[in-house]
Amino acid sequence: MLGNLLSFFAAIVISAAIIPLMIRWAPRLGMVDIPDPRKVHTLPIPRVGGIGIVIGALIPVFLWVPLDASLHAYLFGSLVLLAFGTWDDCRELGHYVKFIGQFIAVLVVVYYGDVYVHTLPFMDLVPLSEPVARAFTVFAMVGMINAVNHSDGLDGLAGGLSVLSLGCIAYLANMADHGATVITIAIAALGGVLGFLRYNTHPARVFMGDGGSQFLGFTLGFLAVYLVQKVDPALSPALPALFLGLPIVDILAVFAQRVYGGMNWFRATRNHVHHRLLDLGFDHYEAVVIIYSIQTLFIVSAMLLRYDADWLILLLYLGVCALLFLFLTIAKHTGWKAHQPHTISRLSKLVGVMRQHTLLTKGPWRVVALAIPLLFIMVSLLAVQVPRDFGIGAFILAVLMALYVGVIGAKDSIVIRVITYVTAAFVIYLETKFTGQSSQLFHTIALAYFVGLTVAIGFAVRFAEGAQFKTTPMDFLVIFIVISIGILTRQDAEQSQLAFLVAKLVVVFYGCELILSRVHTRWNPLNVATLTALVVLGFRGLL
Repeated sequence: MLGNLLSFFAAIVISAAIIPLMIRWAPRLGMVDIPDPRKVHTLPIPRVGGIGIVIGALIPVFLWVPLDASLHAYLFGSLVLLAFGTWDDCRELGHYVKFIGQFIAVLVVVYYGDVYVHTLPFMDLVPLSEPVARAFTVFAMVGMINAVNHSDGLDGLAGGLSVLSLGCIAYLANMADHGATVITIAIAALGGVLGFLRYNTHPARVFMGDGGSQFLGFTLGFLAVYLVQKVDPALSPALPALFLGLPIVDILAVFAQRVYGGMNWFRATRNHVHHRLLDLGFDHYEAVVIIYSIQTLFIVSAMLLRYDADWLILLLYLGVCALLFLFLTIAKHTGWKAHQPHTISRLSKLVGVMRQHTLLTKGPWRVVALAIPLLFIMVSLLAVQVPRDFGIGAFILAVLMALYVGVIGAKDSIVIRVITYVTAAFVIYLETKFTGQSSQLFHTIALAYFVGLTVAIGFAVRFAEGAQFKTTPMDFLVIFIVISIGILTRQDAEQSQLAFLVAKLVVVFYGCELILSRVHTRWNPLNVATLTALVVLGFRGLL
């Protein structure tokens, strides 16, 4: 578990550190997405996020995964796609040149890495002939690369869908006996995407570009085949339809419309699901949340039905997809719109009234600003044990924090943010594993603390005066993930502990971000508490 956490946070830190640098260099490299009539954004946006995603995801794999032929092929294919994707983001390559990179990456995985589909749904585990199996796998993986690439049409959309699928793959691998490799790859890729998403949620500061979207499609395709065919062959071969989810049916529907309309198969158009939702009057935020919700339904179903019959899995998948497209078609033909202009809901009026009360505009913010620094210091002092690797990491982070805040004089930088988030992860892990394990009173106090902190953050986000922190579709994505973990782990003590750890980590991350968005002085309480906690943990872990 600890190794996976290190992979996850290393990927987040690397991705989050690289992307701001790439944003600055994007104009010089020509990696800027210019608006056109098909696109949703109206201003030029750097498309360099994929570089941060790929580097952040691959470094932990290099460091912590034993490499064999399959992994060598995966890493090679990832770098090929990054190279071709970055080239396309700079020079706008044609589709056929991009296909060259995609086929190179996939062919190496299938023929050198020996990762390919052996059985298909409804075949009663009768294997395909090897030539047919390998050819089918090449076709399917190239299709998945393009499915994710084409889903990258709204801020946060492709990244969020990939996070859900990667989380599901990691969960399924964790249920198997030999899933360590899949877990680490999925967790590292998930961390790379999360490091990118805070720059990409609406309104986006950066796009992932083809370098990122092709890598994510390739990774999802590779992991789907590796998981179902090698790690746990007892899983239904139809299961990838659910955990890969909406991008598959979306691209198939788009190609069907292009063929029916006599259009070029590979020419970009505005007939993806997200475009059709926007055309029905849903705003950007709502369209992304709707698609996240459908993908979450698929993901949870995949986790619950992982060993069920192929027909049941495909019936569920095709049934939900059919209902979605039926709704889109009927709504278009009847002229239905999601919003009527110049209307204000009763809820909006109530929120406006509540914003006038000082108790809601100032009180919750003060609770958050005090509670999280106090948590950092208390856990660093009360933890029964501090692992040595935590002590080493804390000492290094303390030196960096002191350098940036005390010597350089930085008030707000990505480095300070990343150090704060990593410290929060250390604190929550130690609080969960090494404090008050046998004390019912401690558990009661801790539960009351986190419930109260959650309520305070919710009110502060919604009502605090001058707050720059705004909810985004990514926040709904995180909520979906936490709820799903809670549902799926409620009957297993060890998994339940993991669910509570994730839930607490999410709450504290949001609290840290709320504080960092409002306080810009060097020696604010959160910075002081972070540095203090790191120093204490460093000494305790190394002594």
